[in-house]
Amino acid sequence: MGSSLLTTLLLLLVGALLARLTATRLARWAVPAIVLELGVGFALGNTVLPFEQIRSLSGLLELGVLTLFFQVGLEVRGGLLGSRPAAVLRTVLLSALTPLLAWWPLQQAFGLSTATTLLFVAVLSATGTGVTLRALGQLGALKTPSGRLLVGVSVLDDLPAIGLLTCSLLLAGTRLGGGAATAGSGWLVLLGPALALLSVPLSSWWLRRHGPWQPGPLGMLLLLIGCSWIGEVTGVTSLLGALWGGVLFNRLAPMGEGTTEARELRGNLALLSEVFLPLYFLGVGMRIQAGTLLQPSAWWLALVLLLLAIGCKLICGLGISGRDQAAGVDRWVVVFGLIPRGLPGLVFASTALASGVITAAQFSALVLMVSGTTVLGLLLLGRRLAAMACPLPASPLSSSDLAGLR
Repeated sequence: MGSSLLTTLLLLLVGALLARLTATRLARWAVPAIVLELGVGFALGNTVLPFEQIRSLSGLLELGVLTLFFQVGLEVRGGLLGSRPAAVLRTVLLSALTPLLAWWPLQQAFGLSTATTLLFVAVLSATGTGVTLRALGQLGALKTPSGRLLVGVSVLDDLPAIGLLTCSLLLAGTRLGGGAATAGSGWLVLLGPALALLSVPLSSWWLRRHGPWQPGPLGMLLLLIGCSWIGEVTGVTSLLGALWGGVLFNRLAPMGEGTTEARELRGNLALLSEVFLPLYFLGVGMRIQAGTLLQPSAWWLALVLLLLAIGCKLICGLGISGRDQAAGVDRWVVVFGLIPRGLPGLVFASTALASGVITAAQFSALVLMVSGTTVLGLLLLGRRLAAMACPLPASPLSSSDLAGLR
């Protein structure tokens, strides 16, 4: 048993390392590490290491994703919209609402249930701005007005999509763990939000009575896992629980930007993400069944989703006003930066598959769409920045803008 577990872990780590090394060599072609990790996972899952062999480790592999949502929760505070809050809110609103236009066409063309359609809308509304911000940093465009706006958008853009994902799972009568929700457990759905609301006055009481909490890495991990567990048990998903854990941590242990404590916290979270996120993407790739890629319906659905995903983000360009452009914001840089679905799209698809909301073929179609938008968005973004004869005027990047990086 021990030897088998070590063999599995060794194969996963070697696969993750191989994907990262290959991504470094292919960086000039804007091929992100996520896509390569999916490819390596697909190869492993359909040859020497079927997903069933690592199913018992799936909870451990999800730690990287939970850490990421915990980080998003840490940034939910005042000043998170950066220097152009109106433009950020308009862009986020368009990003969340325009995918709803695809509801009826998707449901009618593919005969989808309401829960499945809602899941597709959630994936279409999500954006993988983490990949975009990393690319902007490498291209030296993160401190431009367009880069700063995307930093602000990155903090809020996934929150509406997470809400849609939660509604999809509740409509399907499932939880993140894949178990069906029974009639007697209906009250648990209300218990999660109730506990979240109750934690606000309790955290204020704690601060008045005991002062700021000073947790170590173990305390932070305990809060992360505990809130994720409550989210899963109550049926609102462990992702939303982890996000609220970050919000609660921010209230119990407020830290100023740039302080030693804040740097240590981000370092600990970054370490968890660096180790477990690549393994999670390998697991996602291993879930793709080779047989589903032979089904024309999967490719047809992937193509339709790809076109809808691009079209929805093109409409987001309307959120950039003439005043924003006069201030140096480039509409196309913002639009191309929103096209990649990246991490959120894969997380939503994996969650839906584990919960039985989508089929294996629909999951493969979603992964193809996410990979296509991520590669295409980064290619278009790089070409746009290269085509601009004069870079956008740089302006200082405030600490509140940096809060959106994840």
